[in-house]
Amino acid sequence: MLEVKQKLIYKAFGLTILSDMDLPELIKVSEQQEVADIEIRIDPDLTPLYFDLSDDPNQFLVKENLTMFHIPEIATFSIQDGKKITVSPMKEAEEGEIRLLVLGTCMGAILMQRKIFPLHGSALAINGKAYAIVGDSGAGKSTLASAFITRGFQLLSDDVIAITLSQDNIPYVTPSYPQQKLWQDSLTKFGLVSSNYQSLYGRVDKYYIPVSTSYCTESLPLAGVIELVKTANEDIEIRLIEKLERFYPLFYHTYRNFFIPGLGLVDWHFKTSASILHHIQMFQLSRPVSSFTAPQLVSTILGTLNLGE
Repeated sequence: MLEVKQKLIYKAFGLTILSDMDLPELIKVSEQQEVADIEIRIDPDLTPLYFDLSDDPNQFLVKENLTMFHIPEIATFSIQDGKKITVSPMKEAEEGEIRLLVLGTCMGAILMQRKIFPLHGSALAINGKAYAIVGDSGAGKSTLASAFITRGFQLLSDDVIAITLSQDNIPYVTPSYPQQKLWQDSLTKFGLVSSNYQSLYGRVDKYYIPVSTSYCTESLPLAGVIELVKTANEDIEIRLIEKLERFYPLFYHTYRNFFIPGLGLVDWHFKTSASILHHIQMFQLSRPVSSFTAPQLVSTILGTLNLGE
């Protein structure tokens, strides 16, 4: 059961977070903040409200400035005005289960409500610029990001990538927090021992990997997006995605893109996508499923972008 603790203050996605619950994945802020950007509260009375508002308890309730959803045996969640996450935990819920949803779906909704463009993937700092790796679940995004880290590059974000536009409409990636999630197979390939890391709740073969020594703490301009796809072919292939074709991958890999219509953000998402695409290159990178090719994929990307080794 999740217990209310003394208010804790964290930093993630460039935002200050005041929380009732412990979030060890995030960077803790030592100084007391008078005003927080986001408040995370525990409220046992939230679940009845959700069932009053929703005709189908298995669906997301998405309205302007409000997103609510219920996960059986875990919790009911409310995300409101880009400022507040409220959690109503079930008695049988484990804290690890709730944290996964708070830092994933809830944070994605918060970013969208604040009109911060959320991409689903990993972002890396390469030669002073940010490059995003997007793809379906299981495509190998985090594994490829780890391969970049082993080559001396730094992580900006894993899972949710926060993109904002400058006054000149230049897209910037804001760092999230210094941690990755890797499958057991990837750990083995990189020579890491799983007993040294904490597993994700309910996923005994996926682990939290701290990357504090390889983490970029400054926002960087987004220069490229690489869509990673799996192929049955034996060869690595990379191709430039051009012109109007680029809009679909950006929409498809927007984190929780089904929130967009309900939040009234269709026009905002399209215009922001156009601004982002005006400043970046986009590629599709096909990786063979028959072998571990992450180091070769890094070389392919760096060579294609003319970034050197």
